[in-house]
Amino acid sequence: MSNPILNDSLIRKALIQNLSNQKLKPRAVIEELRVYNGNAIADVVALFNEAHCFEIKGATDKVERITVQSTFYNAAFRRITLVITESSLSRALKIAPPFWGIMVAHMLNDDQISFQRVRSAKQNPEFTKELAALTLWKSEMLELLQGQQHHRQPRDILAQLISANTRKAELSSHICEMLLNRHLTSRSKDLVEYNVRDMCIN
Repeated sequence: MSNPILNDSLIRKALIQNLSNQKLKPRAVIEELRVYNGNAIADVVALFNEAHCFEIKGATDKVERITVQSTFYNAAFRRITLVITESSLSRALKIAPPFWGIMVAHMLNDDQISFQRVRSAKQNPEFTKELAALTLWKSEMLELLQGQQHHRQPRDILAQLISANTRKAELSSHICEMLLNRHLTSRSKDLVEYNVRDMCIN
């Protein structure tokens, strides 16, 4: 029996498991995170002290798409890694930004997936504070600005205000904390809803 095709779904599941097994584990992992004011969706985002974006290109995906996607990810994250299959490696090395990390997913004989780190992610010089801030919801932006005096302002103005008063590393860390809080709040709500449904059934 032939091995299954290494598509996005298989790689994503294995990647999240791989991240959880690392010595330095992320505090949380978010899937399908909208960034750059909703213009792009990051496949997997691992939350450490800062958010690390993992863009997956499975065996049936065109790695060339990153030439467009990189514009959005470079603005929003200070660390980015491309996760691909071996057949895309040579092309990825040519077109991926030099500061992107590259990992290759391999299917083993027992249908397990291993990851080979070809190069580590470096600090992204194209991180843009104002655009990165647009990853946040308006309520999160207002919390960063520490007050409701700006609550009538649109998100793009709030992003400008945040950018003007925050350094890159500091903002990246703040965004990570906001995403973590969002993730934990969402999980708590899901747990409450599950318990309520369970009580109703029983």
